[in-house]
Formats: sequence, structure tokens, C-alpha cells
Amino acid sequence: MPDEYTPKTDKHTTAESIANTFEWLITAFVLAFVFRAFVLEAFQIPTGSMAETLMGQHFQICCPQCGYSYEYNFDPYTQQKCRVPTAANLYQMKYPPRCPSCGYYAQNTFVPKSNGDRILVFKCLYQFAEPKRWDVIVFKNPPEPKINYIKRLLGKPGETIEIIDGDIYIDNVLARKPQKVQQEMWMCVYNNDYKPVHPIENSFNKHIWLQPFTNEADSQWVYDSAKPTQFSLKSNPEELNTMYYDTKKGNDFRSTYAYGNPLYYHNMPICSDLMMNYHAKFGTDKGSIGIGLGKYDSLYKASLNPSGIMIIEKLNLLGQSTELCRKEITPPAQDKTFLVRFANVDHQLIFEIDDQKLTYDLGTGKNDAGDRLGEIEPRALFFGSGDVTISHIALYRDTHYLGTRPESQEPVYRAGEGNPFTLEKDEFFALGDNSPASLDSRLWDDPGVGNNGQSYRIGVVPRDYLVGKAFFVYWPSSFKTGKSRLGFVPNIGRMRFIYGGID
Repeated sequence: MPDEYTPKTDKHTTAESIANTFEWLITAFVLAFVFRAFVLEAFQIPTGSMAETLMGQHFQICCPQCGYSYEYNFDPYTQQKCRVPTAANLYQMKYPPRCPSCGYYAQNTFVPKSNGDRILVFKCLYQFAEPKRWDVIVFKNPPEPKINYIKRLLGKPGETIEIIDGDIYIDNVLARKPQKVQQEMWMCVYNNDYKPVHPIENSFNKHIWLQPFTNEADSQWVYDSAKPTQFSLKSNPEELNTMYYDTKKGNDFRSTYAYGNPLYYHNMPICSDLMMNYHAKFGTDKGSIGIGLGKYDSLYKASLNPSGIMIIEKLNLLGQSTELCRKEITPPAQDKTFLVRFANVDHQLIFEIDDQKLTYDLGTGKNDAGDRLGEIEPRALFFGSGDVTISHIALYRDTHYLGTRPESQEPVYRAGEGNPFTLEKDEFFALGDNSPASLDSRLWDDPGVGNNGQSYRIGVVPRDYLVGKAFFVYWPSSFKTGKSRLGFVPNIGRMRFIYGGID
């Protein structure tokens, strides 16, 4: 009678173990391919069309004057010729980049090249959910479907899109950005924490550097070079004292990008969606503080008075004031530092004192913020009374989508002001955040190429060509070290989520 159990020989055990290992490996590869094909895939950003949200190949620059860090585009057509022969990874800038804070044009700069951000993309999401406005999407370039593009989705099927003064209008209604998207869009105009070490050089917007915040007549604000991040005031609590930002001394409000070539800076339109913030501290309980931002022919002022009343008011050209809204809060304690922030963006006025917020809606119509006087330079100022110290003041502007081409000033092909573009079924409209340098739905001049001789309308992203939604930068802006040809050192501090249509 045979035994009920016969032990296997070592030979049989080894063969079965190897077979099981191969089975698991094959299963793992199949699952990996399925996962990559249908769920999640990694992409690398090739160009700077989505800067500063996402970086293509670029240079990471620290301003040699003020120390402000920023990114500058690597253009393979011009920069390859500027490689430094004795150092394989260093390049000399063909066009000197300009610091977005102090305005210094860096001469004879030698820097290594950084690779583009590597991102993760949900590939199957749009099979189950409709794309949302402001999503960052990956799609096949309609004229060249073998190439993947990444842009921000702005227009959806059936909608009419128009770019007016840098803003996006959908069916004649302003499309406001979600809060976290807006936070990604702010771009530095001036940060007072960064001061040049050699201000008498003649390369700050073609002049020597001067403090751009200037006292109005009889104003008593004091700027002490020994405390360069601060402004202090000791005045009559009943008298307002004002300092304004002077664009003849600092960077102006044109829609320039530190990331882009400064060759066409003078052609950029003015951006009037601004934000200013600083930290303030009262020396007594009788002081007041505030910020003013101008747009077109109006000046909007946000203030906190000694009673703890937050107020937003509007001043016309004659200086006549109209209160728009107010809110009572507990006033900050004496000698306690608090945050003050005021933004005029997407036809909204947003005033913040620490975690207290006061908002006024100007409306979402084309003229709700006043007649669009695009070449009137906006104003930015701060004011106060009593015993006040402010520090860490910074001024920002919003991303400004262009309806004209910076090199020629000619209108874009579609969706510019006065030339709205209507999307049909299963058509989307995509724009790059780096509007001056983005080849997108505004500027495509060839129809999309489909299967079996099918074609798609010029300027649209067909639903068939949506690949997925970008959601995370997992390997940001790696750079090379030594003579290595590979960029393997990631900028870990820049790992981040990519915000889209919802907060």
C-alpha cells in the first residue's frame, strides 16, 4: 500500500520554487503595465509653458545682488551654444535674466541646468468624471498625437471663452480661480526682505537701486537702513501717513515672467490684479493700518481702525470715498505682531487680518470693476497712523493670460478680447500658465489629426485625446552635480500637489 504522502526531492522543490517566482514576476509585470496604462503614470515636464506652476528644463538662479531665488527657462536652441567648455554642466546666459524682486539683470551668470519636474498623472479619471475648469491636464497634442502636452483646462464643451485683460470669461461671466489655484498663481513684484548688496550698480532696470516705497507729501514713515525689512511710524493717531510703490524705482506691473526671456518685457500688458501683505505691530492702542490697491480709475483701500473695525472703501479720481463693507473684530493686542493682507483679484476685494477675512464682490461682468483702462498703471500703497511698525512687506501680481503675442503685439488666433471662441461637443480649451511662452489653444494653426482620416477643429483638445489629470510633483527640478550627465538630486522641498478645479 503506497504511502499517503511522499516527500518531494530537493530537485522538485527547487524547480517549483523557480516556477512560482517566475509566475509572481510575470504577474507583477502585468499588474505594473495595467497600472501604468490605465491608472497612474509618471511624466516629465519638457518645457516651461506651465511655469511657474510646473518647470521644464531650466536654471535655478539666486540673484547675486539681493539673494532672491527664481527659475529661468533653458532654451535648447540658444543655450546649447552657451555651454562653458571647461565645465560640462555650466551655461552662460545668452540673455541676462532679471530678478523678479529687485530688478537686477544678472550679467555673466554661470549656472548648471536643472531638469524638468517629474509628475504623476491619473490616467483613468476622466473616464468616470467630467474634467473641471482649472485642472492641469495631460493630453495628446492634436496636430501631433504622438506628443503629450500639459496645460490648464479653461473651456469645456458648449462654452464660449474669451480672454479679457488677463482674465478668463466663460459665456460672458468671469471665471474665478479656486483659492489654492490662486495661491499658485501669485508672482513677485517686490519683496522688501531682499535688499541688494551693491545698490549703486547701474543694472537694476537700467538704473541704480532705490527703495521703491516712497513717502507721500508730509508722510512720516521712516525707513531705517539699519533695519532694512522694517518701516516705522510715530504720528498723530488722527492723521494718515502713506507710502506708495514707485514703479520708476522698482519693477513695474507689466505681465513679465522671471522664467521667460526679458527681450519682450516692454511689450507685456499691465496687470492690475495685485496683492500686498506685511506684518504689523501697534505700539499703542490708538493706531490704524491699511493697504491701498488701484485698478483702472479707482483706488480700493482696506483698513483696520483702533476700534477693531475692518473697512473696505472705494475712492474715485476726485478722492471721494464710498464705503463698500465692514466687519468688527477684536483688535490686535498692543506689541503683538499680526498679518495684514489685501488682494484685488478676479473682481474680488479680499482683506485679511490674521485669520479674520472681509470680502467684497465687485461682480463677474466684463465692466463690473469699471471701464477697462488697460494701460493705466495700478497703484499700490500702505498707510497708517499712531505708533506702528510694519515688516516683511511684499507685493505680488496675478497670472495674466495674454490675448496678444508679445513678440509682435498681434492678436492671438482665437479667444482674444472681441474674438470669443465657442466650443462644440467633446471639445476643450487649454492654456499654459506661462502665457507669453505657451503654444496652446489660442495659437495652434493646424487641425487635430484623428484616426482613419478624421480631423478635429483647430484650437481644441478633443475628448478622445485627454490622457489624465496631473496631481503630484514627485521628483521636482532635479539638477546635475560635478560632471555627471544625469540629474539625480531632487529639490525635495518642492514636492507638492498640483491643484486644479477644486480646493
